[in-house]
Amino acid sequence: MERTEHLATGLDGTRIAWSEAGSGAPPVVLTDGIGCAGFIWRHLQLELARSHRVVHWNYRGHGRSEPPRDPERVTVGDCVDDLLAVLEAAGVERAILAGHSMGVQVCLEAHRREPRRVAGLLLVCGSYGHPIDTFHDSPTLKIALPFARAAVERWPGLARLAFRMLVPTEIALQYALAFEVDRRFVPREDVERYLADLAAIDPLVFVRMLTAASGHDAYDHLSRVDVPTLVVAGEKDTFTPMWLSVRMHRAIPGSELLVLPGGTHVGPLEHPELVGLGVQKFLRDHFGEGEPGDVAPSRRAAVRGTR
Repeated sequence: MERTEHLATGLDGTRIAWSEAGSGAPPVVLTDGIGCAGFIWRHLQLELARSHRVVHWNYRGHGRSEPPRDPERVTVGDCVDDLLAVLEAAGVERAILAGHSMGVQVCLEAHRREPRRVAGLLLVCGSYGHPIDTFHDSPTLKIALPFARAAVERWPGLARLAFRMLVPTEIALQYALAFEVDRRFVPREDVERYLADLAAIDPLVFVRMLTAASGHDAYDHLSRVDVPTLVVAGEKDTFTPMWLSVRMHRAIPGSELLVLPGGTHVGPLEHPELVGLGVQKFLRDHFGEGEPGDVAPSRRAAVRGTR
């Protein structure tokens, strides 16, 4: 897949990295979860680029994007500003917005603010709001986050050193493989890449962005979503438990639900064929046939559209 790299400019001057591949309308714009820089889309991006123009971008302070020039501008709303800046730089008037994890919140908020720019939504393994309240279906992270943020704010240098020394380690890798993903289907190198991407982020940016996301809620907007929407859920997702996806699906009029059997928070990496088939079927059903070379209709994934 041939991909070109570009930069957009945020409202505060921060340079936001984005890339594009493929061709075909409507374009699909990929938005990551916090701490990620694109690894989750590894398979789906290739699949989509066969029939659509695919744009992927990095949050400020993530991947190739600059750290925020204004360190306070890391809210979900600020991420929407950056997404809109990417759309402008890419010359995209209207797109299907795909979000993973916190990217679901960003996509929903983008639709609330600029519905005319959104042709459809792909909401993958995420929540409509307050994600730390339901992390592992436990209040532990919600209780711990204010203390973690206070420590990082007080000792930012030490926090950066600890982040870079502890996150990309064998212990962290083995923990993730044992408890957070299905190691039968996720290659070790995918988890290593995620940990490397996470370790490269300034912990100040991370805790401020996570705090902002934890206070955001788009549930009140779900009933107003008026574009084709596919919700993808991991059956064993511990970061954003499946019941959140089911609730989101029921609240969005006419939405469809694709459940990944045994899937975790990285379901698109564990079940790339099922996700690819389900997304392509959704795109065909709502946006017409793709270019030649798409997956044959007989191999499409089953997508639930019932309540």
